[in-house]
Amino acid sequence: MPVARPGDTIIAKTDPPPLSLVLERAARNRGTYLVNWLQGIYPETAAVLGVPLIRGPVSAFLTGLRNRGLRNADAAVVVGELMARRIQEFGVPAARVHVITNWCDDETIRPATGIDNPLRDAWHLSGKFVVGHSGNLGRAHDFETVLGAADRLRNASHIIFPMIGGGTNFKELVKAVKARGLENSFRFRPYQERATLPHSLGVADVHWLFLHPALEGLIVPSKFYAVAAAGKPMLMIGDPEGEIGRLIGENRCGTIITPGDTATLGDNTAALVRTAQKHCRNGRPSAANAGCSIHPAPSIRSMAPINRTCGAPLTIGLMP
Repeated sequence: MPVARPGDTIIAKTDPPPLSLVLERAARNRGTYLVNWLQGIYPETAAVLGVPLIRGPVSAFLTGLRNRGLRNADAAVVVGELMARRIQEFGVPAARVHVITNWCDDETIRPATGIDNPLRDAWHLSGKFVVGHSGNLGRAHDFETVLGAADRLRNASHIIFPMIGGGTNFKELVKAVKARGLENSFRFRPYQERATLPHSLGVADVHWLFLHPALEGLIVPSKFYAVAAAGKPMLMIGDPEGEIGRLIGENRCGTIITPGDTATLGDNTAALVRTAQKHCRNGRPSAANAGCSIHPAPSIRSMAPINRTCGAPLTIGLMP
């Protein structure tokens, strides 16, 4: 905080979660504005995911501190409408809550057809129907529905499930695939270099995403925006009334699957993909055409009300 001057705006991100608590007093002492930018709500998210010790008295204590910090800040930025409702329930005035969705640099990540994608050949996916996943596969991302669908499709050698990324459940999925003898159905690749992302995201015919319904309003899968920028339809395993479920439904860029419904995901994968592809326009899902913000510009414009609240320009990157 040595560089902060009176009248500056300090942005406290939720990584790590206690950062806003640390900065609250410091901001007041220096005469600065404080904006909490929430990518997730803790400790509730940790409790849902079964993180040890984040329950009972510990959770209540942390929740009380968190709520005080949110109420005392000059503004709160959240990445979804359901998250906005959550923090208003904590006592944060609606006028101080601002929804600024995540975005994707879609000048870098663009639609790429299979013909134009060198990874289809390099990864031996030519002629295959590819149901992909890219990014972190962590505690919040259950893979059982996809694993069950792949099991039902084990004899469909033209359908491949490439997994690109890492995370706690990524490692568990590798083990589960071996245990079920599904090595021929899956491909595992590490995180890709930024320059390769347009191709690695475009290698799939359809992407699957997952969010447990209990986590709605607590976190938002930001990978939706990268997949939309890549012009690919989506199979969302989660709540159709959830944040991403509603985005996909409103923008007609994919299909929602109930968690655990391996029959629908397995037996009807080809039909679901054909349906999703009908909603793509000129190689991009209609999310990119119907006002769904995947580009940074609309989100940056949404910062104007915060500037008025704080009385000073809000600068992205002020706090890492």
